[in-house]
Amino acid sequence: MNCMIRILLALVLILTLTNLSAQTLKDKLNKTKKAIVKTPSNDEIVQGLKEALNVGANKSSATASQVDGYLKNPRLFIPFPPEAEKMKVQLVKLGLQKQVTEFETSLNRAAEEAAKKAAPVFMGAVKNMTVTDGMNVLMGGDTAATHYLRNATSDSLYSQYKPVVKEAIKKADVTRYWSALVTQYNRIPGVKKQNPDLEDYVIKKGISGLFLLVADEEKKIRTDPSTRFSSILKSVFGYADVQKK
Repeated sequence: MNCMIRILLALVLILTLTNLSAQTLKDKLNKTKKAIVKTPSNDEIVQGLKEALNVGANKSSATASQVDGYLKNPRLFIPFPPEAEKMKVQLVKLGLQKQVTEFETSLNRAAEEAAKKAAPVFMGAVKNMTVTDGMNVLMGGDTAATHYLRNATSDSLYSQYKPVVKEAIKKADVTRYWSALVTQYNRIPGVKKQNPDLEDYVIKKGISGLFLLVADEEKKIRTDPSTRFSSILKSVFGYADVQKK
């Protein structure tokens, strides 16, 4: 029995040492990889992140601005204004479902039209990224660059987007559909009059949808090396891959 215990203890010791050796070897390999991978310069890191954001902005704008880019995408679809949800319920009860649908369609068409002008706005916004910003974003999570872009540009993006949305709302004839619904609704005795700011609503929902798409593109570049089509993207995000291990 004592002999058997000694054998078992010896096996446990051998397995432990083997695991420790494997882990030590793995650690050494990771350190070697980090040493071999060329460290991009600060300027290259910023350049790589700007390129990633520009790629995301262009692809996102192209996707969102297609016909049905918002309307047929459940993640981007702009519904009836939430503050007027009671109004929607009453209108549907009155048999105006078709008019409600037409209004929601017009909101989404306005967002699709505005998205055509979004890419240049986004690209202009990434120009001010600093070296410190760049390193923090590079080593951040899968959507760190998107969060940086949102935080850095929300106010200016809103003001630049507003005239585009205003024109898009006019082109999509949103106001006509809305006015007809409001007129019908306000005739109902005792209801609270509704008049949400449609421009503000479409701007915020439209921008939010675009950022969802930008985040999707960023995740692809960070997690799928095959999407890094340029040498700067391969260098910068390849470096980040190794450093995060």
